[in-house]
Amino acid sequence: MEYDDVLARPGMVPLSSAAVDAVLDMVCREAVQQAVHFLWRPQLRDPKDELVLEAAVNARAAYLVTHNVRDFEACRFHGLEIVTPGQFLAVLEGDDR
Repeated sequence: MEYDDVLARPGMVPLSSAAVDAVLDMVCREAVQQAVHFLWRPQLRDPKDELVLEAAVNARAAYLVTHNVRDFEACRFHGLEIVTPGQFLAVLEGDDR
């Protein structure tokens, strides 16, 4: 899973590998599989990012949360707000940063 690949990179998150595994296990337990209705490939530079875009659009997500905001700029026309994790936490807290 790409999340596992990225979060396992040294210095990516200030968590132990056990904590990262626990979070990913929770995500897998709580996730809802989405049927894919639309395929737009290619629109982004990274083929792995295409899958993230398609999942977000097919799920009718309002936000796409990523540290990789720059690479997702091209998909803003899909109605997604591209935000960093910090920006998303501010949204959840009701803070308009």
